[in-house]
Formats: sequence, C-alpha cells, structure tokens
Amino acid sequence: MRETANQFAAQGWDVTVVTIEDESWELDSGVDHTLSEQVDPRVNVVKLPLRREDLETDIRGYSAERAVDPPQWVKSLRERNAESFPEPTFGGWRGALEEAVLRLHRERPADLLLTSCVPYVSLAAAWRLWEEARVPYAVDFRDGWSIDVIDGNIAFGRDSAEGRWEERILGSAISLWTVNDPIAEHYRGHYPEYADRVHVVRNGYDADSAPARPHRPDPDSGLVFGYLGTATFPTNLLRAVLEGWHLAREREPLLANARFEFRGHTGNGSQRGTNRQVEILREAASDGVSFGGPVAKADVAATYGAWDALVLIITGGHYMTSGKVYEYMATGLPIVSAHAADHDATNLLQGRPLWTGAHDVDSESMAASFVKAAHMSVESTDEQYAAAMTHAHQFARESIMAAAVKNLISELQVRKGHTQ
Repeated sequence: MRETANQFAAQGWDVTVVTIEDESWELDSGVDHTLSEQVDPRVNVVKLPLRREDLETDIRGYSAERAVDPPQWVKSLRERNAESFPEPTFGGWRGALEEAVLRLHRERPADLLLTSCVPYVSLAAAWRLWEEARVPYAVDFRDGWSIDVIDGNIAFGRDSAEGRWEERILGSAISLWTVNDPIAEHYRGHYPEYADRVHVVRNGYDADSAPARPHRPDPDSGLVFGYLGTATFPTNLLRAVLEGWHLAREREPLLANARFEFRGHTGNGSQRGTNRQVEILREAASDGVSFGGPVAKADVAATYGAWDALVLIITGGHYMTSGKVYEYMATGLPIVSAHAADHDATNLLQGRPLWTGAHDVDSESMAASFVKAAHMSVESTDEQYAAAMTHAHQFARESIMAAAVKNLISELQVRKGHTQ
C-alpha cells in the first residue's frame, strides 16, 4: 500500500491515506518506521484513534466483566463488533471509518477511493462514500475474502452476511485486485458477471531489499541459512524443517558447522516474541539454530547479504503465494522450499536457477533439500546468479505497482466516460 500511494503521487494525484495511530499498530503487529520514511512526502496521512480492545495488556484498564471472565468478555466483544459489520475483530470500526472518509470528502472532494483488505470493514467505508457521494472505488483484496487461502475452501456462501456484502461491493467496484492468479480465478468463477473487473496485482519486492552480489560462502567458517518472515506457521511444519536440518548436518560435511538463523515477527499483541514457535527454535540451539527477532526494513538487504542460502517456510497451498517469495528470489541466493508442492510459490519459482524444488515437507525431503542448497551455495556460477536475478526482475514492486495504478486510472476514466 505504501508503493500504491507513492505511485499515485508520482502520477500527479493528490493522495490521502486513512490508517490508524502508530500506537494501535504497535499494540497489534509493531511499527517499522524505516518503512514510514519511504512514504512520498506529498502523501497526506490521516491516523484514526482506533485500536483493538482485545489486545490491551494493561489490566488497570480492564472492566470488572473482563477481569472476572476474560473469555466471555472477548466473546461479547466479537458479537458486538459483528453487529456493525460481519467481521468479529474489526466490525466495530465501521462507524469511525465511514465518518472519516465522508469528512475528508467534504473537505476535499475525492475522485477515487481505493480500499485494501484486511480489515474487511474498510469495504463499508468505500460503500458509504459511494452511496452518499457516488465516489468511484476499487478494492485491493490481496488474499480475497470468500476464499480460505490456507486450506483452499470457500470461506462463506453468497447468501451469508459476508457474501451479501462482498457481492454488493463487487457490483459497484470499478476494479478488484488480487494477489495471484488462483485467487483471481476464484473470483472470476464465483462472480462471472464481474469477471472483467478482476486483476492480478502481485506483491513483488522492493529494490532496496535486495542485497548486492552475495558474498562467497566460506564453508570452513560455517554456511549460514536464513529465514526472514513471520514465525507463526504450524509447529508441526517447523518441527519437520528443523528435523530435516538436524539430519542434513549429520550427513553432509558442508553443513557440519552450519548455522540456521530465523528473523522476523512472531505474532500479535502480547504474543509477540513468546509463542511456541520461538520456544521450539530455542530448543534447537544445539543444531546451530537461533532466533533474532524482527528486522527493520532498512536492514533487510544487509540481513540477506550475510546469508548463504534461504529457507522459504509458508503455509497454505494452491491459493497462497506469500510476499516473501519475491524478496527471496531477488537475493540471487539458493532457496530451500518448505511448503506444499501445489503452492503458488512453486509456480513463481519454476524455472529459477538455485532452487531446490518443492517436495513434501517431511524430515527426509527437507534434509535432501538442505544438502542440495549447501552444494548450490558453494558451487554456483556467475551465470546461474545472473539467470536467477533475471528471473526475479519481472517482479520488481515499483514497476508492478506503476502499471497497476496506471491501469486503474484508465479504468476510472472509462467508467466516468460511460456515466457521463
């Protein structure tokens, strides 16, 4: 979304971004101000005083009801939120979001509203502005709403509260963005009458996240494998990866003194840094495994530059991509896939040199992939590196978003021409 706002500004638009206060982001997932610093200075940012009550950790602010029966309090909160909008965690924000966009439109009339999900309650604000002022809107769905990208099932039917909202929104949207082709095909098949509005706008990678030509590995000092991303994957997946790592170190001399570094966020609210995944990583310290916490955006390239190979651990399957796959590809480093073979990341990695391939995520398969990546690391050629970088360049975020914004502006102009 930062790049989207920047691209609109670069193409001459007056851009206002509506978000929540930094303190609210901090309570939820944390804030990386090195990302904020990259927002075009021409972009106006409006921060609303909204926050998730369920993430509050200061017990001095708890009501008697919450203190006595926390689970019942959360249940009641979710029910109240869903009364406003069918999204139990964020539905209660509907009124404030609607009022904010209406106020901003009164102050400076808008030509277009682009809303990004999640939270899906932002759709209500887009609809309200359309209903009252006929401001055209587009939806950046990313993973979509009516598809469960983890298990591949339909999340809800068209006759549910969520389904009625989704159909209503798609019916008047000028454009719908999804993060990959499988999700786009879901929407085209689910809503054939709106199929021409559905477009794939992939996440891509930021150029400043890619390191310079990777250093030459030094097996004598110990190869370093790395993972950068959120450490919230299922514990059985993590255990399979670590068991494979243990076996590979036992079998392959190149890995005998290798290290495996995990970096990234571990959850929301009070769970950050304390979840079970972190405990499992620390239990594997004797195998050279370590967890180092989040990496600031400004330090991502240097972090990748210090590693000899990457491990791509992702949940889901056919409908899941993960933004990190693009960034991983842009490093030019060998990549070990730790995800289902039928995964959208597999589609992206096909044909890339310095990739171990996607196999079943079990200890034996993972061990073989780690060994293969170790040899790739020390034996790769300049030609393979160049080919890997050529493969990645098609997913540069700046060019992807520049094209997406240009196309959206064109769609808006066509829509205006039809309505006039």
